[in-house]
Amino acid sequence: MPVTPPSDSKKANAKVVKVTVLIAVAMLGLGFASKPLYDTFCKVTGYAGTTRVALETSKTMLEREITVRFDANTRNDLPWTFKPEAVSVKVKLGQNALAFYTAKNNSVVPIVGTASYNVSPIKAAPYFSKVECFCFTEQRLEPGEEVRMPVLFFVDTLLAEDERLDEVQTITLSYTFHNVENPGEDAYTKEDREKRLNDLQSVDLSQ
Repeated sequence: MPVTPPSDSKKANAKVVKVTVLIAVAMLGLGFASKPLYDTFCKVTGYAGTTRVALETSKTMLEREITVRFDANTRNDLPWTFKPEAVSVKVKLGQNALAFYTAKNNSVVPIVGTASYNVSPIKAAPYFSKVECFCFTEQRLEPGEEVRMPVLFFVDTLLAEDERLDEVQTITLSYTFHNVENPGEDAYTKEDREKRLNDLQSVDLSQ
């Protein structure tokens, strides 16, 4: 069996190291470049505890019920009071439901905040679909202003077909608001929120 000369072996090892480093750097760069794609993937699939974004309300409903809990948090840099109007609600699979959160700016200056969210247990996230939500939109609150923000959602009937979720009786929807240091010009105002609330009045929640 031929023996590889020591010099050739060193060259081969060096080449492997270079290739490995290049692959690692490329993967790191791809990770940063594809962050928006990753976020979109999470929103569409429910991966990593992110709820799905539905384009329309549910059209079917089953008798199985699920309790949906609402959780609210604020970062330390945001002087707001933020909470759900109801701690929980019981819904049937496929039932369209409308919940509200309230937020109040406790400071003496206008502040823009934005909310991120997740669902637990994580395995239930792909079946929790939001039709209307205030998440990932910049919300401008004037000094002392208190607002209501709606969440229109349903738990997909396909959850009943997933044996992993047979024991799940409660799903928690959690939001965290944080301060936007450099807000854009299109932050939601009182007028924008009132318009959205009026639009939601026409949604049929009997389904």
